[in-house]
Amino acid sequence: MSVVILDFGSQYTRLIARRIRELRAYSVILPGTASLERIKAENPQAIILSGGPASVFDPHSPRPAAAVLEQPLPTLGICYGMQLMAQTLGGKVERAGRREYGKAVLTQHSGPLFAGLEGELQMWMSHSDAVTELPPGWRVIAQTEENPVAGIASPDGRTFGVQFHPEVVHSPKGMQVLENFLELAGVARDWTPEHTLETLLADVRAKVGNDKVMLAVSGGVDSSTLALLLARAVGDKLTAVFVDHGLLRLNERREVEAALRPLGDKNLRVVDAAQEFLSALRGVTDPEQKRKIVGREFIRVFEREARALSEQGYRWLAQGTLYPDVIESAGSGEGSANIKSHHNVGGLPEDLKFELLEPFRYLFKDEVRELALLLGLPEPIRMRHPFPGPGLSIRILGEVTPEKLDILRRADDIFISSLRDWNLYDTVSQALAVLTPLQSVGVIGDERSYGYVLGLRAVSTVDFMTADWARLPLDFLDEVARKITRQVPEIGRVVYDITSKPPATIEWE
Repeated sequence: MSVVILDFGSQYTRLIARRIRELRAYSVILPGTASLERIKAENPQAIILSGGPASVFDPHSPRPAAAVLEQPLPTLGICYGMQLMAQTLGGKVERAGRREYGKAVLTQHSGPLFAGLEGELQMWMSHSDAVTELPPGWRVIAQTEENPVAGIASPDGRTFGVQFHPEVVHSPKGMQVLENFLELAGVARDWTPEHTLETLLADVRAKVGNDKVMLAVSGGVDSSTLALLLARAVGDKLTAVFVDHGLLRLNERREVEAALRPLGDKNLRVVDAAQEFLSALRGVTDPEQKRKIVGREFIRVFEREARALSEQGYRWLAQGTLYPDVIESAGSGEGSANIKSHHNVGGLPEDLKFELLEPFRYLFKDEVRELALLLGLPEPIRMRHPFPGPGLSIRILGEVTPEKLDILRRADDIFISSLRDWNLYDTVSQALAVLTPLQSVGVIGDERSYGYVLGLRAVSTVDFMTADWARLPLDFLDEVARKITRQVPEIGRVVYDITSKPPATIEWE
């Protein structure tokens, strides 16, 4: 039994799925144009129509088949999904007088979808069209000062539309709305980390069979958790390959090798490919090109290792790809916008010699950490901050050189070590240093200096789809800036990034 989410290209579609899973209900995502037969194959108890960037006035916008909206399953339309529902079932949608974007207040709300919620409710809006006439027999169940139709309900009280986004953190009571919908739909609430683990193990075993699997492992929580999962699922058919691409942080190779030693020498190979990667990146300044080069070089190393290990080779290449990687590389539903290619998604070469095995492709970071706990991953690794596969290459703006890598490694180590010393590391979700190509004038002693500008960034987030900049103590930032400019003389100025996601991404490139 499941909740089927029809994806119309919203950046928040996977977030809807994640919220439903947080409520311990199983959810699956299908394209917005999926047929009713395809939807029924998932044995759904309810359907959710996502938002999306398109307009119902666009003749090429993705739309569900009419039969999908006419079937008796409880359905919730969100934003664009609500407008599609209203228009298809006989209502009217018009261009709004002005776009309603950002925080809005439901001044009126009623009915079982808002059970347990009283008074004015803050919700997040993002729409340019509005429902102006309801389908026959439907009723309004929510309003804002600017929008008299912010929520609607069907005559039988089993299908709803909301103009706001209950799935985002900017809608503080949105989870209650989603939970009320699940209760009204009678959806089973038995989706747990234990269930997820057993499902993943069964899926991997069924897919892999007796084939060999090579795992691209970095030592971070995602690939390390995947190593334990695959070791349990396929045993000795697994070989984990850690590639030192020369873009790691200070002392990281040593730390990763120590963390992965429990896999044993037979199942772990460490490859030094720093010169290959740095040569391929020479002269490259475009961040998208960097990511694609790193992805290509990784694959070439894995292909070479597979040939060296076995004449029969390896059929599967396993990666710890997560959903934020996929959605930012436009790997989601119809109409999704590309934000940046990830080296392990949009950066893979077309002539890939492996089949990809990505068990975590539809999971968020916190869900992987729950699995890591069940699999016995050591706590320091389980709670380690994310580190991008392209490594420091995307934290050096402009060309990557050995000299710049050395500068950034030393500065980054001071920042991360200081976070630990001040007991702040676990209070933020990710922290990083960025070396910019900018240089500015300074004074050292009585002499003029001209050093690089270093950016520091720390964010707080649950799902890495949205993030807020971390309010680190000013005394801490002062100490870090003084340490960096003293111990890394090539850096003349330190700045702190206070931009949230969106509009920024977490990484600078």
